[in-house]
Amino acid sequence: QVQLVESGGGLVQPGGSLRLSCAASGFTFSSYPMSWYRQAPGKERELVGTITTTGSSRNYADSVKGRFTISRDNAENTVFLLMNSLKPEDTAVYYCNRGGYYGYWGHGTQVTVSS
Repeated sequence: QVQLVESGGGLVQPGGSLRLSCAASGFTFSSYPMSWYRQAPGKERELVGTITTTGSSRNYADSVKGRFTISRDNAENTVFLLMNSLKPEDTAVYYCNRGGYYGYWGHGTQVTVSS
């Protein structure tokens, strides 16, 4: 079965960086675009960004553009989210996703940006 397992979250100071990982299994990883979403307390889940199957193209939410980078390693069945210049408003649970809202989700990893 499809499994997505996120890791790498934690507490970081404003301006800091974190790299999230999502290990995928149960499907042909290289055949699917992958996405990261996030959900802050009291807010709806929002798309952070998406990467194509080969990694040749990515798109990002305006709120993270220029600060976050999605990448993938198809040999390792892993997708990454590198987050730089973190702000308190980036605090959220971050989810790995295949297939959009009606697709497959990981359990999420908490990112807290606070001094």
